[in-house]
Amino acid sequence: MSDVLRRPGPAQPNPMPAVEHRPLDPRVERLVNDLIGRVADKWTMLILEALAEKGELRFSRLADEVHGISQKMLTQTLRQMERDGLVTRTIHPVIPPRVDYKLTRLGLGLGQAFCGVWLWAEAHLEEVEASRQAFDARAVSR
Repeated sequence: MSDVLRRPGPAQPNPMPAVEHRPLDPRVERLVNDLIGRVADKWTMLILEALAEKGELRFSRLADEVHGISQKMLTQTLRQMERDGLVTRTIHPVIPPRVDYKLTRLGLGLGQAFCGVWLWAEAHLEEVEASRQAFDARAVSR
C-alpha cells in the first residue's frame, strides 16, 4: 500500500481514524489487493448476495439467482471463491450428480464487510449523482 493512501499530507486532512503505523506485512497487502479485486468483480458479489439471502444452493439454482452469468463464469468464480475459503462445495453421490454451495464464515464476513459500501452508497446517492451531473455539465461546456 502506498504511503499516500496510509499517510495523507498536511494539505489533506485524514478522514480515517488514526491507525498505528507499523511495517506492513507484504502477505497482508497481497491479500487485501486480491480481496479488493474479488469484491470489485460483480459476479463474486452477486454470488455472495445470492448465497447470503438463500442459504445453501445447488449449482443450477445459483445460476438462476445470478442473472446474466454464464455457466463457465459461474464455475470459474465459484472455484476461486472456494479456493479463497469463501464458499464450501458439497458433492452429493446421486444420479444425476448434485453439487451445493454455501457461504463459509469467511464468505459471510466478507459480505458483511461489503455491506458498508452499500450503506455508504445509499446515504450518499444523491450527493454523488449531483456531483456527476455537475461534472458532465462542465464537460459539455468545455
